[in-house]
Amino acid sequence: MRIAKSSNSASGHGITVGHEGQWFALSDIKGYESVTRIGELVRDDADLRALKESVERQAGELASVRPDFERAATIVDPGADIWGAGLNYRRHSEDLESEQPRSGPGSYLRPANCLIGNGDHIELPRQSGRVTAEAELGLVIKTPCKNVDRSEWRSVVAGVTAVLDMTAEDVIRENPRHIPWAKGFDTFCSVGPVLVTLDELSDADLASLRVATVRNGETVAAATPADMKFGLDRLVEYFSAGRTLEPGTVICTGTPGAAPLAAGDTVQAVVEHVGTLTHPVRKDEERPQEIRRPATHGEGGRHGEGG
Repeated sequence: MRIAKSSNSASGHGITVGHEGQWFALSDIKGYESVTRIGELVRDDADLRALKESVERQAGELASVRPDFERAATIVDPGADIWGAGLNYRRHSEDLESEQPRSGPGSYLRPANCLIGNGDHIELPRQSGRVTAEAELGLVIKTPCKNVDRSEWRSVVAGVTAVLDMTAEDVIRENPRHIPWAKGFDTFCSVGPVLVTLDELSDADLASLRVATVRNGETVAAATPADMKFGLDRLVEYFSAGRTLEPGTVICTGTPGAAPLAAGDTVQAVVEHVGTLTHPVRKDEERPQEIRRPATHGEGGRHGEGG
């Protein structure tokens, strides 16, 4: 099953459900008229089965719709956490001239205010002289979970999606402790446009998905999850260790490589068989007040651990 969300629905809540090549407005499906959060649809296998059965049972009575994926809203529910894994592909660690972590991935938690819908502009902040874009595969959590063993990872994941993650790379090169600050600018994250439920993808399918960072039509970097240092199972185990992940939480699994951005560029995150995010780039011209970059206080250390 596939789930998406419209950025400007004329009625209802904009959530659409794809099944066997057709798409239906969730608000037209009996029993789901008041559902407003994707996290409510994917809480456990029973919820997903019930939704699928409702669509199959009512399909003959429903009018199919054509979602505008090029202008789709983010699939991340308001308030949901977005975790990220850094330096999970060797190519990206080499880009940053940094060794891959050994005991676990580099990690960060980013604010929800940085999210944009598909097709929206990425705005380059004046506080950074080098912003990079990074295509990633995203995992969406379906049930409250904590201390998940890696062997059970599929039991807590609703599905996968595409992610485009931006980083103020010059900031984390100055000081790797500024990773959350460097990733939290407005417009610095896009997730979607479609959530593909995990029942459609075997472990072998997931391992072979091609994830590509594309700038102005040229592929800058591409790889598959098979090339990750820490696999999807280990990432779920790692991010759920000692903390509860709520339904709708997104885990960004790392990038095969980053593309430096300039105003006028168009950048894409392409995840084969899952979805494509496309964003034009412009310079942020807002001048509400001068915002100073965080001081390094003379701290040294390795180069940053971007996504």
